[in-house]
Amino acid sequence: MTPLVLSIQSHVAYGHVGNAAAVFPLQCLGIEAVAVHTVQFSNHTGYGAFRGQVFGADHIREVLLGLGERGVLSRCAAVLSGYLGDASIGEAIVDAVAQVKQAHPAAIYLCDPVMGDVGRGLFVRPAIPAFLRDTALPAADLITPNQFEFEWLCGHSLHSTEDAVHAARRLIANTRLQAVVITSLRTADVSGAGLATLAVTATQAWRVQTPYIDLQPLPNGMGDVFSAVLLGARLRGAELPQALEHAVASLYGLLQQTEAGARDLPLVAAQREIVQPTRRFAIDVLG
Repeated sequence: MTPLVLSIQSHVAYGHVGNAAAVFPLQCLGIEAVAVHTVQFSNHTGYGAFRGQVFGADHIREVLLGLGERGVLSRCAAVLSGYLGDASIGEAIVDAVAQVKQAHPAAIYLCDPVMGDVGRGLFVRPAIPAFLRDTALPAADLITPNQFEFEWLCGHSLHSTEDAVHAARRLIANTRLQAVVITSLRTADVSGAGLATLAVTATQAWRVQTPYIDLQPLPNGMGDVFSAVLLGARLRGAELPQALEHAVASLYGLLQQTEAGARDLPLVAAQREIVQPTRRFAIDVLG
């Protein structure tokens, strides 16, 4: 049976962020995606001004109720969440996760704690970071923060990969988390010409390093695509290190084919990179 993923995050009519970045990669990997939008905007902020609205929690709950009545939630193998728009929406997501897990205790909840980045700082509504840390993270099985977001979640800066591993394991020890994946890692021990992505469990850790692709500006939606491909690879049977490498290679391939100045990844034109990335990278086992 084709795996089913409930993806609850933002949506734009033009561009590739949120569900507009996550659904297509999941489909390319043979995963059926059920998209619930937390916002509906004309375009993402990379294009400047936008129009649309943030949906209220009642709207999200109504959509989820309808899915539950159709038996959809009980068939989901995973839940994927990203940009929330409002902290109250997060409560509805956590409730949906509980319904999914009631039917399938082994279902994966991948929470991408979208809230900020280096250079931009926090860019979400004030209540969202605390909600992600105090409510969403304890309900998740897997999180995919970038380095800035992870440092906010754990409360201190990272000085090395080893520091990141220890900090991730402290989070795992105090929650139900099975794994932490940190993207865009550029600690002092990462090559100045490179970028690392780190996956950590309670007992193991793996790192994949790639050359740094200097695109200015960077396209929006990279984290959304990465999380979707990582989850899709896991649902296709890949173990965490192999899923990590696949997601890193896929994003790298898409970035390599992004035209200078483009605000979006070429998901359609370069869709082969989602399923069979052109370039693969070594998996460093850190122990």
